[in-house]
Amino acid sequence: MALTESNEFKIGSVAPNFKLLNTVDDSFVELVNVKGEKGTAIFFICNHCPFVIHINEELVKMANDYAEQGISFIAISSNDAVNYPQDGPLLMKKTAENLNYPFPYLYDESQEVAKAYDAACTPDLYLFDHDLKSVYHGQLDDSRPGNDTSVTGKDFRYAIELLLQNASPLEIQKPSIGCNIKWK
Repeated sequence: MALTESNEFKIGSVAPNFKLLNTVDDSFVELVNVKGEKGTAIFFICNHCPFVIHINEELVKMANDYAEQGISFIAISSNDAVNYPQDGPLLMKKTAENLNYPFPYLYDESQEVAKAYDAACTPDLYLFDHDLKSVYHGQLDDSRPGNDTSVTGKDFRYAIELLLQNASPLEIQKPSIGCNIKWK
């Protein structure tokens, strides 16, 4: 497992649109059609990364906590499913079902969406306002597999709270750390 930090994604940058397969129900999801009334969280994740496995429950809890407040949540896997078959669409669907993902789990087969977002790792977490302008790109919290820090989602939750209060985004945002995206 290679530790990789997320790349910079400038605050105020507009989220690139996409249309991807939702492995949960085999439909196609376009960002502009599922963005939240107040904001949209986009998570680049995968099935096998220990960093994602470590925070999966909190991602589900956070999505359930904020959905009724106008925040939409979307998960995307961009890993090469040929060399990492556990990250392919069939197992993505099983993971989403087993963990009760309350959000679409999209498959970026071409990896073009990950490239458009300059995503580098799993998890790579983004938050956008109602106009799809970036307000946060950073870690969920300080917890990592094996560091004995509880998973709380405090950093991402704080970014959501600021967004909901129409406050300025955090000036200092710690990058996310995880496994590198498995490029083709």
